[in-house]
Amino acid sequence: MQKIEAIVRHHKLEEIKNALVKEGFNGMTVSEVRGFGRQKGQKEMFRGAEYNVDFVPKVKIELAIDDGDAQKAVDIILRLARSEKIGDGKIFITDLREAIRIRTGERGAEAL
Repeated sequence: MQKIEAIVRHHKLEEIKNALVKEGFNGMTVSEVRGFGRQKGQKEMFRGAEYNVDFVPKVKIELAIDDGDAQKAVDIILRLARSEKIGDGKIFITDLREAIRIRTGERGAEAL
């Protein structure tokens, strides 16, 4: 099993979610997050004054999926999240040692 964490722009979320669901990825967690990468934040104007926003708002999508489906999900996220501009986000893929469905006690892929 793999855990995929994708940090993407807010306006990309619905399109990514719809494409993942259409391909059979029905379970995901979405969180509003803030952070910065190489761009070190962004400059904003407010009432004629320029100021720096250090932490840029993003959305984090988390999926736990079978090993065989990981590349398909990553490809969907890459295709839809990419604008080729700084701040498109990141995808992190980690091995998931165990998953347990609390209600039934199912473990592993059956719990997903």
